[in-house]
Amino acid sequence: MTGTQKQRIIYMRGKGDSYAAIAADFGISENTVKSYCRRNNLGADYKGGQINPTEDACGQCGKPLQHRKGSKKRRFCSDGCRLAWWSAHPENINQKTVYNFECAHCGTGFTAYGNKGRKYCSHGCYVAGRFGKAAAI
Repeated sequence: MTGTQKQRIIYMRGKGDSYAAIAADFGISENTVKSYCRRNNLGADYKGGQINPTEDACGQCGKPLQHRKGSKKRRFCSDGCRLAWWSAHPENINQKTVYNFECAHCGTGFTAYGNKGRKYCSHGCYVAGRFGKAAAI
């Protein structure tokens, strides 16, 4: 378990999240979370610690966030945390503009996000289809 995960567990226990919710968020066993919490006095009677549960925190590492007045509330403390969280949770991506195509060169089916004018499944097929050459890798 990484230090970031440990900080996040402390934060989530402070918010009152259950062992099962924390385990599901990290994709690890509920018993692993439970043992870590018991070893570090984060059991059932834990009501918060270093981080104020009412304060907003980064969705990845649990660090407190500072919001700018007049702008949208932040979910992550940095681009690194944002990218790490979205990489770990691809099921939460809500892609509304996914298009299905058939490659103009090789004929295989493929999907593309946000580009309804695509013709080729890869750069190699583009080079071969457009210029009649084998793909230069």
